[in-house]
Amino acid sequence: MLTLYGVYRSRASRALWLLAETGTPFEHVPVIQAYRLADPAAAGAPRNTASADFLAVNPMGQIPALTDEDLLLTESLAITLYLAKAYGGSLGPGNLAEDALMTNWALFAATAIEPAALTILQARPEETEAIRAAAAKLDRPLARLDRHLTGRDWLLDRFSAADICVAECLRYAQGHAGLVAAHPAAFAWLARCQARPAFAAMWAARALEPA
Repeated sequence: MLTLYGVYRSRASRALWLLAETGTPFEHVPVIQAYRLADPAAAGAPRNTASADFLAVNPMGQIPALTDEDLLLTESLAITLYLAKAYGGSLGPGNLAEDALMTNWALFAATAIEPAALTILQARPEETEAIRAAAAKLDRPLARLDRHLTGRDWLLDRFSAADICVAECLRYAQGHAGLVAAHPAAFAWLARCQARPAFAAMWAARALEPA
């Protein structure tokens, strides 16, 4: 049985979005981050990343985690790409070259986009220098995205897992007005991704979770 551990307000959103796109049956085991709880070990505390039963699944104590029969995956982008290949139809690669391209875009998202985008998301408004520095780090990769997306709708010749991987990392920075203005093709593409019904369904489920 395909089982995904994690909550929508985590990197599990990437896999949950893809599963919403495909309609693949799976068991969802909500596991919240331990740092969000005053006392993760308290009686009655929800299942969390410090819970013994979850640590038996992923000793790293991080979400998401995915099991599919004997397979265990614990990295969100690897999970998303696996689900695309195993269950995603056209969301997954059609050949070796597309497989390489999807992996390339996922690693681009993880290394060139996510760290600085997360800084922008998590910084307090008064931390202007940290925000400025993070935005500067995004200029080069977003220029790359702009060039690639000019004249095309998706990263490949169709919407795919590559779009989910990159969009969910860029989402963290979409509140930065300067980046949006400077990179119109990248953020127009992000808007197309987020206009998809499966993203809307994932986002609505996320809104039902405690912040």
